[in-house]
Amino acid sequence: MSLMSTSSLDPAIAARLKRSADGLVPAIAQQYDTGEVLMLGWMDDEALHRTLTTGRCTYWSRSRQEYWVKGDTSGHFQHVKSVALDCDADTVLVKVDQVGAACHTGTRTCFDADVLLSDAD
Repeated sequence: MSLMSTSSLDPAIAARLKRSADGLVPAIAQQYDTGEVLMLGWMDDEALHRTLTTGRCTYWSRSRQEYWVKGDTSGHFQHVKSVALDCDADTVLVKVDQVGAACHTGTRTCFDADVLLSDAD
């Protein structure tokens, strides 16, 4: 994997992260004001650093093996409102203000097309 071997991520944060074997942590994007879960992406230390310092979500594309900033090609930006780690430090929650669709299919969220169970009438 061609992930960057060095990162500017705060060493105190980097020391807490529990990464997968390929050096990544899942990052959940959630609409900050409604709580709507939008998508899941992957971050390494550098992507997390960029997200924390630029105010825009940066992910690691496992298929393209490169960094991508949400919205740079689609215009569907994610403006970061807050970033938190879960209790095990193995998942990142990024609360964002989503502009346009979050899903690459053009829908608002990646979790609306294949509902397996719902208590709605």
